Amino acid sequence: MLQSLFIQNYALIDTLDIRFRSGFSVITGETGAGKSIILGAIGLLLGQRAETKAIKKGASRCIIEAHFQIGDYGMEDFFERNDLPYDTECILRREVMASGKSRAFINDTPSPLSVMKELGEMLIDIHSQHQNLLLNTEGFQLDVVDIIAGNAELLSQYKQRFARYKACCKALADATEQAEKNKADEDYIRFQLEQFTEAALKEGEQEELEQEADMLNHAEEIKSGFYYVDNVLAGDEGGILSGLKDIQNRLHELNDVYPPTRELSERLENCYIDLKDIEHEISYQSEEVEFDPQRQEQVNDRLNLIYTLQQKHRVNTLAELLAIEQSYRERLDAITSADNRLAELEEQKEKALAEVNEIAALLTRTRTEAARKIEQGMKERLIPLGIPNVQFVIELTPRKEPDACGADNVAFLFSANKNGQLQNVAAVASGGEIARVMLSVKAMIAGAVKLPTIIFDEIDTGVSGQIAERMAHIMQEMGNRKRQVISITHLPQIAALGSYHYKVYKEDDEQGTTSHIRQLTPDERVEEIAHMLSGATLTEAAINNAKALLKQ
Repeated sequence: MLQSLFIQNYALIDTLDIRFRSGFSVITGETGAGKSIILGAIGLLLGQRAETKAIKKGASRCIIEAHFQIGDYGMEDFFERNDLPYDTECILRREVMASGKSRAFINDTPSPLSVMKELGEMLIDIHSQHQNLLLNTEGFQLDVVDIIAGNAELLSQYKQRFARYKACCKALADATEQAEKNKADEDYIRFQLEQFTEAALKEGEQEELEQEADMLNHAEEIKSGFYYVDNVLAGDEGGILSGLKDIQNRLHELNDVYPPTRELSERLENCYIDLKDIEHEISYQSEEVEFDPQRQEQVNDRLNLIYTLQQKHRVNTLAELLAIEQSYRERLDAITSADNRLAELEEQKEKALAEVNEIAALLTRTRTEAARKIEQGMKERLIPLGIPNVQFVIELTPRKEPDACGADNVAFLFSANKNGQLQNVAAVASGGEIARVMLSVKAMIAGAVKLPTIIFDEIDTGVSGQIAERMAHIMQEMGNRKRQVISITHLPQIAALGSYHYKVYKEDDEQGTTSHIRQLTPDERVEEIAHMLSGATLTEAAINNAKALLKQ
């Protein structure tokens, strides 16, 4: 329930701070006094787009803040889900800067505007004249039926299954498209794969071949170098190893007479062993290196094949070529196994569709039951509202294919005449009739959902007198069901039935024009309703009529 509303620097409002009560309240005021401005400010708390031109001239920002009592509405899950602090008193605040930026807060915690919008829609329903156009939309009509049917949980299950079904449809469509593309490319893929198969590439092969090619290209140079080193180390005349052995023997002879030579002798022995091992390895490697023109040709041909494939496929490494080969193999496997895969996906799709149809059938049954209930409820409300011969029928017809909301088309059919032809309600109802139909719909919805606050903005358009009074009684009844109903009206019959009466008015001073709102005292209320009856000139008859309306 809306407890209070604070507005600062918005349009014609300097500062406005007003408290609201539970039950049925009315707001009156002359055209242009600022009623729409207050609704616009509340709209900002419901996530509507903020425009800098709404900021009062000369101000750097505007602030809209509302306090709600939400303890009776079970909203704890929403706050937990959005990581927001919960309290039975909820505060929504919106700030709009002259720079164009805006900020939203829930219980003093910065919040995304989308979250504020979701919460706002749970707290307030504003019904304005343009909302009557919703009567002509199938989505709104279906929402009404589902609300009365209590289909929230069933719809959630259905939407999950429908999303799964659509995912299966997409997977099948994508696989079919890919299979057709692969089939068209099959000859090309087989040709490419044959080249790879003939090449028989092996991981690491290129590096080994390039090293061998270097060796074969420089075989004579390598062998000559090995010969030189081997001759220096172990040559018959003055080789390093022979000289080193002599030195070692000479030091060994000194070990007994001069002990420090023992360490030097050991170190020389280690050097001799290492050099001897090196000489053996060089000798072995020298024998391994042979210039083989035939092998050189084979290696170069193999490398040229690899380089040609790399150039053709625009890659630089053998690993990339092997990856391309694997890709072709997988695509060819996909072509050969496409029929099995498509059959599997088709089976998954049919299974998902069966699950969708199962829940859709339950939805159709609950909607059919709710439709009969709505038809009866609408007649019971519309007959007292001056449409004694009303015909109101909800037509449910099966869709060719299920959509995100089920398998039903819905249409609200209406006729104000006993034998009149039933047609879509928005196409045949007059302005006044549509207002009464929408009020009746809202009254039924209000009885089915926990919506704390409903604001009717001139829902009385096109009606007057006794019918307006009966509409007021419906709003009064809605307000008596632990709900807050606020009606912005120009009709005294409706204004007189409010438990609380607020007036919007303008004042002019040297700085300009400002809008205000205040709750009227009993005497002020008599005077306001009298003005609504007689106009600017206040007559005694109008005052007496106003008192009579209020007493009634």
